[in-house]
Amino acid sequence: MFIDSIKLQGYRNYRDAEARFSREINVISGKNAQGKTNLLEALYVLCAGRSFRARSDRELMGFDADGTRIEARGQSGDRDKHVELILRRGRRREMLVNSVKMKTAQAFSGSFAAVLFCPEDLNLIRGSAAERRRLLDLCISQLRPRYADALREYTRACESKTRILRDAGERPSLLELLDDYNHRLAELSAVLIHYRAAFVERLAPESARIHADFSGGEKLRVKYATVSTVTDPLRPPAQLLPEILAHQAAHRDAELASGLVLTGAHKDDLEIEINGSPARAFASQGQTRTAALSLKLAELEIHRQSLGEYPLLLLDDVLSELDASRQDFILNRIGGGQVFITCCEDEKVAKRTGGRVLTVENGTII
Repeated sequence: MFIDSIKLQGYRNYRDAEARFSREINVISGKNAQGKTNLLEALYVLCAGRSFRARSDRELMGFDADGTRIEARGQSGDRDKHVELILRRGRRREMLVNSVKMKTAQAFSGSFAAVLFCPEDLNLIRGSAAERRRLLDLCISQLRPRYADALREYTRACESKTRILRDAGERPSLLELLDDYNHRLAELSAVLIHYRAAFVERLAPESARIHADFSGGEKLRVKYATVSTVTDPLRPPAQLLPEILAHQAAHRDAELASGLVLTGAHKDDLEIEINGSPARAFASQGQTRTAALSLKLAELEIHRQSLGEYPLLLLDDVLSELDASRQDFILNRIGGGQVFITCCEDEKVAKRTGGRVLTVENGTII
């Protein structure tokens, strides 16, 4: 799949800009705070239906813009695609694919897929469990629409249950709703756990193989950690449900006492080890970056296997802190699909990749 061109109107610091891309490697160059990451974000929004750094659509709109339009043309699955996202203050977003309005972000995001690496992804190794769940959620949502739907419903139901637990002291009648929410959360947890386990089953060996090549032989181990009563998360959701309900029942009193939802898929994690030691506690800065990149390159390969074509690869400032040999490894592994790389100095990267250079200066693409 490829995106051949993009138009931005009223988007962040882009008042009115457009660009055409190479179907191979595109080097997005410019000084800091000029809009390089904003351009990468716009591409990701068109692929995933949401930003990787904004909490709401309002953040995507220019300060003085009445409306925002992100528009791109490309090809996916041997079909031409024209996608548009239109934002207006105080109104719902409008999403179109080949001039047909899409009702949901999930339907809109099915046109293109993307794998992103940004500096914040270093938190995959040494950050909280939420960072690693985010990796699973972003990737699986692009590959499995049912997962994305279940995740949205789970998030809403979990927030509702939290309010029930928090307010039950003053309003005991709310506890009459607790069993219904528990059962629905258990059903949704079973769906999320099943999909996550299946994804990690593919991610673990692929990332270990890439990491061994990348690091010169270090062993990377990735293991999925979920609800402790679940004996085999790869089983169908219906078979996981009784085990999740049992875990809920065991934690009921603790939840009521704490006012927190203590059981469910929102507690999942990835256990990551390098040479047998927990990476979160013992990985060096170089090992952290290498392991995070290995996970992302493995994600890229899983997308290719699942979709039958490479997704877009978006690399935001990925080379700046790598030594020459690791830079070469990355640059040698990114062929096959369309790639976008942001950097402050384009000359060396452009010469090494043969990529097309686009210079961004104060919201203008040259």
